[in-house]
Amino acid sequence: MADIDDEHNGRRRGWLALAAVLVFGCAVYAAGVPANPPGFHIDESSVAFNAHTIAETGRDEHGARLPLFFRAFGEYKNPVYIYLLAAVFKLTGPSITAARLLSAALGVAAALALGLLARRVTRRREALPLAALAALMTPWLFELSRLVFEVALFPLAVALLLLWLHRAAARARWTWAEAAGIAALLALVTYTYSIGRLLGPLLALGLALFTTRGRLAKILSAWALYALALAPALAFHYRHPDALTGRFRTVSYLEQQPTWAAAAREFLMRYAGNLDPWRMLMLGDPDPNQLTQIEGCGLVLALTGALAALGLWRFVTEKRRDRWWRYVVYGLLVAPVPASLTRELFHTLRLSPLFVFVTALSFLGLGWFLDAAARRRKTGLVAGCIAALALAQGAVFLWRFHTEATTERRVHLLDVEYVGRIFEPALAAPARPVYLADALNNPGYIQAYWHATLRGVPLSEFKRLAEDELPPGGGVTITTEEECVRCRVVSKSEPYTLYVAASPPRPRGPLPDSALRAELSVPQPPTVLRAGAKETITVRVRNAGDGVWLARERAARYQVMLGNHWLGADGALLRNDDGRAPLARDLAPGEETEMPLVVNAPPRAGDYVLEIDVLQEGVAWFGLRGSKTARLRVRVE
Repeated sequence: MADIDDEHNGRRRGWLALAAVLVFGCAVYAAGVPANPPGFHIDESSVAFNAHTIAETGRDEHGARLPLFFRAFGEYKNPVYIYLLAAVFKLTGPSITAARLLSAALGVAAALALGLLARRVTRRREALPLAALAALMTPWLFELSRLVFEVALFPLAVALLLLWLHRAAARARWTWAEAAGIAALLALVTYTYSIGRLLGPLLALGLALFTTRGRLAKILSAWALYALALAPALAFHYRHPDALTGRFRTVSYLEQQPTWAAAAREFLMRYAGNLDPWRMLMLGDPDPNQLTQIEGCGLVLALTGALAALGLWRFVTEKRRDRWWRYVVYGLLVAPVPASLTRELFHTLRLSPLFVFVTALSFLGLGWFLDAAARRRKTGLVAGCIAALALAQGAVFLWRFHTEATTERRVHLLDVEYVGRIFEPALAAPARPVYLADALNNPGYIQAYWHATLRGVPLSEFKRLAEDELPPGGGVTITTEEECVRCRVVSKSEPYTLYVAASPPRPRGPLPDSALRAELSVPQPPTVLRAGAKETITVRVRNAGDGVWLARERAARYQVMLGNHWLGADGALLRNDDGRAPLARDLAPGEETEMPLVVNAPPRAGDYVLEIDVLQEGVAWFGLRGSKTARLRVRVE
């Protein structure tokens, strides 16, 4: 009877401990929402605005009904998080607080899933609240859960996959339920975040580690069901070529490598850097533009790192024949692969699944300590020490996170001043509509749409200008473009400018051939460049024609630009139209100016000729109309 009472009391204490951890986690993750991080990032506005339009009309911002992927900013955002947020908005209405609380809740849910996984792996009830607490205190998970980004759901998706696979691994024969569950969770991983499009198939390939005579048929079934789940994405990619791969092409280094061997070397270097334990434990993400990163702060708790190291040793010495632990180590090895194909080193978001596998591996070490403590009847003492270590380091991180919330970097990247200095003054102006003129790579219009939605301002009060469209005279305009030629600036908050167009658009048209004359020189010509590298050179440009070259003013057509081509050593054209630079001010006949031009070195080593010329968009390169170009011999190494 005493043993039954002890068991009952132990379970009650375990549930009370878990409840306390979850209440504590909810409080910690909700603290400061929505003011910390301050402001609202442009990608958050895009996700939230599309979730709102889905909740209201079932269509995205472009009018597509229930899209599989959401077109935004030249790429396509993934659907799962946006539809989940749309369900929240259906209940709460559009709100920054509701949106960020969703991400916080997903972080707490991921910690709970990892706690449940620890309970199953170790078979110790104390492991559940301890593992959940350590996950909650981990900077990596906390930072992923602070913003309205798709990646906020990713750790939970990966943790649920591991939890389901552990359940299946305990069965000698798999049923259709196991196969369908695995396929569904692999699909969740794939459709939740962009790196899942590669990681999902890699994790699916790892199912081969579970192969036995009794499971083979259902593993093949899981692969077939997963392939069926991928069919909509493949069909979408077929209808929208480059839609799902375009973003990867812009962030990857592969196309800049001269050979496959060079690409392989680059991959191995970045792969090793992405598995660097010192960076995980001490340094964190080196990118200063990561919105929630605390400088010089690791992403993984020292406790978790030590337990993971012990877990790896236990795997090698005791568990290497265990199929589920083989899968965990396999996942640890493939998790950095998608991130290692991109230029950024140790990118917190793209390496997010690595956090889950490192944490899972730490459960082997946690189980060893709890088993040893149970044999010595000191479970409470050991559990208390583990909890104290997690709380101590986590508290230091949280203190830094909240005290360093409003840094100059965050103010800029999170558009903290947008509402007060740009949006509200624009609404206060009597002229309507408010024009939105965006630079090609900075679509600020979405901030206006989202904040108008929050205030109940009809979107009809705004007009988004096409790429070559100009605001009329007197038009109140919000722009993310750097230059403002015919305007009266009202307010600035980088990268936004609020201005009033001072005069009607100036007529533009093709220049006569007699105006297509330029004299070009390079004061400090480059002689050696690294293969595939970008280099900014200064070019002195003189208007040697008889017509005025009008400065850049949004409209690409008839704009005078500086540009370059790459020729072989023999003068044969190798790459036409490489770099472009717009004219920043009017240039009358006989006037000259200096212009920066970014050129992209060829990917292969050799001797080249860099040809620099001027062109009028939609008309001709000046060199083709008799103007003399500048040619520089460059060695690419």
